Amino acid sequence: MRIARMAALTAMAALALSAAACGEEGAPTPSGAGNGSDAPGGDTCQTSGTTFTPASNVAITGSPTYDKIKAAGKVSVGVKFDQPFLGYKDAQGTRCGFDIEIAQYVASKLGIDPTKIEYKEIPSANRETAIKGGEVDYYVGTYSITDKRKNDISFAGPYYVAGQALLVRKDETAITGKDTLKGKKVCSATGSTPIQKVRDEGLTEPENIVEFKTYSECVSQLLDGKVDALTTDDAILKGYAAQAGGELKVVGEPFSTEKYGIGLPKDDKALRDYVNDQIQAAFTDGTWQKIYDGTLGKSGSSATPPTLERY
Repeated sequence: MRIARMAALTAMAALALSAAACGEEGAPTPSGAGNGSDAPGGDTCQTSGTTFTPASNVAITGSPTYDKIKAAGKVSVGVKFDQPFLGYKDAQGTRCGFDIEIAQYVASKLGIDPTKIEYKEIPSANRETAIKGGEVDYYVGTYSITDKRKNDISFAGPYYVAGQALLVRKDETAITGKDTLKGKKVCSATGSTPIQKVRDEGLTEPENIVEFKTYSECVSQLLDGKVDALTTDDAILKGYAAQAGGELKVVGEPFSTEKYGIGLPKDDKALRDYVNDQIQAAFTDGTWQKIYDGTLGKSGSSATPPTLERY
C-alpha cells in the first residue's frame, strides 16, 4: 500500500507543479483529442468525444464582449487546470474535463473554433478581477453563483449543481461530516465559497484553517498527512478521490448547494441571454448529457441537467 500511496503523492505533486508552471496561457487542444481511459485514476484525460463545430451567422446585438471576440477571431477563457474530470491539464498538455468541454461548447456557439480558445488559469480568488478587467471573456471552472459575486460580474446558468463535501485519507474514521471538524486542520482554496463557509460557520478553529491557491496543493498536503481534510464541492472531490487510487475518500453528506455558472462581464446582458439560450439548447438536445457522461460522469456519479435560472 505504501507504493500506491507514493504513486498518488507523485501524481498529485506533479499536478500541483503543472498548475503552477502552466502560466496564464497555453496552446489550445482540439475538441475530441485524447479520449482517455474509461477507468478513473492516474494522469488520464476524460473526454466525451463531442465535436464542437463553430456556429455560422451568429448575431448578438449590443454585446461589447462578443464584438471583441468576433473581431479577434478567438476567445479568452478562464479555467482550472488541476481538477480531474472537470478542468484538467495532463502531462501531455491535453486539456479535458466537463468544464473544459462546456467552455468549448460555448465558444463554438459564439462562432469560434475550440482550437482558437486561449485558456487562462485563474485562481479562485482572482476570478472576478479577471472578468471585470477583461483578462478573460468568460470563465468556466466550478464557479458557484452567489449574490455577492453578482455585484461584480454576471452568470449564465447554472449548468451544474454540486454540494460542499469533505475529502479525507482512506483510514480516517473521526471525520464523518461537517460537525466533526473541530480540532482538525481543514484545507481549501483561497477565495473559494467552501473555505468561507468553514470560516463563517466556525466548523473548525481559525488556526486550523489552511488555504492554498489551488485545491491540488491541498490534496498533496492531505496525502502527506499535513492536513486532515480538504473541503470543496463533491464533484471536485470525487475526481481527486478517483485519481488517488484508493488513498482518499469522500465522506459525509453534502452540506451546501453550489450552482455552477459561466462567469461573464456584469453589464453584458445580451451575451448572458445568448449563452443561457445555448445552455438550454444543450440541456434539451442531449449535448449536455453526452458531455457529462463522457467526463465528470466517469468519476462515479450520474446526473441530469439542472434548471436554468435566468435573471
